Amino acid sequence: MTQPLALPLEQPPSLRTGRILEKTGLCSQITFGRYVRQGRRLRLDPKLFIQDLQFNKVPVRVYQPKATSHGRRRGILFFHGGGWVFGSLDTYEKVCRYLSRESESVVVSVQYRLAPEHKYPAAYEDCLNATVHFMRNAEHYGVDPACISVCGDSAGGNLAAAVSQTLAGRADLPRLRAQILIYPGLQALDFNLPSYHQNRGVPLLFRERAAFFALQYLNGDASHMQEVLKGSHIPPDMRQKYRKWVSPDNIPEKFKVRGVKPLNPTDFMAEVYETVKRFCEPNLCPLLAEDAVVHQLPESFILTCEYDVLRDDGLLYKKRLEDNGVRVTWCHLEDGFHGIISLYDYGGLSFPSGKRGLDSVVNFLKGL
Repeated sequence: MTQPLALPLEQPPSLRTGRILEKTGLCSQITFGRYVRQGRRLRLDPKLFIQDLQFNKVPVRVYQPKATSHGRRRGILFFHGGGWVFGSLDTYEKVCRYLSRESESVVVSVQYRLAPEHKYPAAYEDCLNATVHFMRNAEHYGVDPACISVCGDSAGGNLAAAVSQTLAGRADLPRLRAQILIYPGLQALDFNLPSYHQNRGVPLLFRERAAFFALQYLNGDASHMQEVLKGSHIPPDMRQKYRKWVSPDNIPEKFKVRGVKPLNPTDFMAEVYETVKRFCEPNLCPLLAEDAVVHQLPESFILTCEYDVLRDDGLLYKKRLEDNGVRVTWCHLEDGFHGIISLYDYGGLSFPSGKRGLDSVVNFLKGL
């Protein structure tokens, strides 16, 4: 198996620049990062009708195919990635246009509130509220209420999983048709799973940044990041409770042959746990949901990348879903890395495997 990139353990230039600007007091790392990542609104699309609206006061961008449909279309709620800290309607414009055109679906891209200004559960609540609004008004957009799916990548995959779990038991709404989780981050108990060690220095998501983003979303305070990385933030009894779901034992052996080193146990720090104990809430870490919820979930699509710290989150959730009788379509990009879907049609930074992954999502949607 060939590696798609070198594994630079040095910080990328944009991250180093952000830290320098923060130390000089000119702007924060996050502000600079948002500037670097900002997209731009594209020109009109001859195949799509695109409009910016608000669903339950949440900004959204709706993509509707112009071609005549012989029936109601599929609907897709799309939640963008960016560690709950970055991302916008513009940064995922090309991805959403592609999904809408190629799957002939109505796509609703959701601009949820970003951390650390808006801490958990703000992003989750925005995604949930926008989804409920769309489900109740689907016919207005020519969408079949019985064929609405939630979709997201990275942090957006986390939000899609959380929304799907919340709606699983709702009798007042149509059942979601599917959940589409693209290299989702689904837990913050263990940052020492095999994929975290194997891919700790692989762009676009480093191991430390994964913990940093989770803490920014949780409470805007990353001062205990090193303790969280070591695993000192979870009580032993709770770690044992969740071991049935969050454990290297549940990851196929073929994913553990590359660069995995056993860690020495770390001492639990109660004062750290007090600041991060909401990590144990399923709305924040969907991998921790009880079986009674998981078995009600809709048909699922999970995409994982070999060179991604979040690979094992996806593998563990795949197992949980299958163990609870949920049908799962799994796409694994052997030469993929975190964020590769968001680079679709991104000039020289676009990768063929990212296009393959995006097409696998389209094919899944067409099969619903």
